[in-house]
Amino acid sequence: MTNLSHTDPEAFGILQAERNRQHTTLELIASENHASAAVLEATGSVMTDKYAEGYPQRRYYQGCHESDQAEQLAIDRAKALFGAEHANVQPHCGTSANIAVYMAALDPGDTIMGMDLSHGGHLSHGLKLNYSGIYYNAVFYTLSKDTEMLDMDAVRDLALKSRPKMIIAGASAYPRTIDFEAFGKIAAEVGAYLLCDIAHIAGLVAGGVHPSPVPHADFVTTTTHKTLRGPRSGIIMCKNKWAKKVDSAVFPGLQGGPFMHQIIAKAVALAEASRPEFADYAGQVVANAKALADALMEKGWRLVTGGTDNHMMLVDLRSRDENLNGHVASGALAAARLVANKNVIPFDPRPPMQTSGVRFGTPALTTRGAKEPEMKIIGQWIDQILTNYEDKTLIARIGDEVLKMCEAFPVPNQK
Repeated sequence: MTNLSHTDPEAFGILQAERNRQHTTLELIASENHASAAVLEATGSVMTDKYAEGYPQRRYYQGCHESDQAEQLAIDRAKALFGAEHANVQPHCGTSANIAVYMAALDPGDTIMGMDLSHGGHLSHGLKLNYSGIYYNAVFYTLSKDTEMLDMDAVRDLALKSRPKMIIAGASAYPRTIDFEAFGKIAAEVGAYLLCDIAHIAGLVAGGVHPSPVPHADFVTTTTHKTLRGPRSGIIMCKNKWAKKVDSAVFPGLQGGPFMHQIIAKAVALAEASRPEFADYAGQVVANAKALADALMEKGWRLVTGGTDNHMMLVDLRSRDENLNGHVASGALAAARLVANKNVIPFDPRPPMQTSGVRFGTPALTTRGAKEPEMKIIGQWIDQILTNYEDKTLIARIGDEVLKMCEAFPVPNQK
């Protein structure tokens, strides 16, 4: 970044500080990852200069030959990777992908049915403060109080009662496998469209370690970072019969010019995800999550649902300390270079800014090359910190140990 360092030292300094932060901390936020150097190069490329409103071969600007090639490459790779009939790679993020699907298939006031945010859903699945909850009548299914898992019989009962026009399957904080086939059968029974939001698990689906929703869903949306390890952006996949309406909803319905630098970076990430080594990576993400979950449970921490099937887990802090909340816990962990996030847990009595839980994920740790032995060590560190969260000396000592692990497992794009 020699040009930036000369022309804007202040901005350059911020980027260098972020680079150093990533290198000297272990990322345990389930929705974050480390993109490859190739993805970063594409994201910061000359494609950022180009306006390309419209779609390949149907642009409103001249000079779009290379943009057409880049977008078609991303489309073809998304369809091949996930087995989809149609793909739109223009959404700027996962939420805008969801909104475009709503615009394509629904009318304002229609009923949508998604997972309650407080039980692990996402704000774009009907939260009253979000577009999805403002313009549509949202009803929510929740988790079983006994198992903290999805009860598909209860989901079916709610669908039969509320008769939604669209059912949304997907979550941002659910550590178990989602039965997309069961959701598909319920949607068919009540005459609803099925939208599967796989933002968190797209990389696991691509890697073959989580069932795919594509055969069962009318629409599938995803972000392209998280477990997919690409740029921060979104994709919509759908049946061919919805292609025209989805494309029109994205442009001109929701967005103007697409971000061509992000689109070519998506193409790069999708190519990476199609290689055999990515399947190995996805399998290791799940293996690492199970190892970290086991390490925490061995220390007496209760995990929501009693474990994990995917890349994340939720720790109920009350299981060891009634006074400890997620805000304090995540702050103590960050002081020791372990970056996680506070998270509500099902039936949480605490407000969202405190929470009774902390969410942990393994995508970024796995990208750095860490495996089960490292997960056991990290689990021990987490236990020591959460047990002694006011002991600054201990936290500093663990922080030094974390730094050594960071040096042993550098971020690949920073080597």
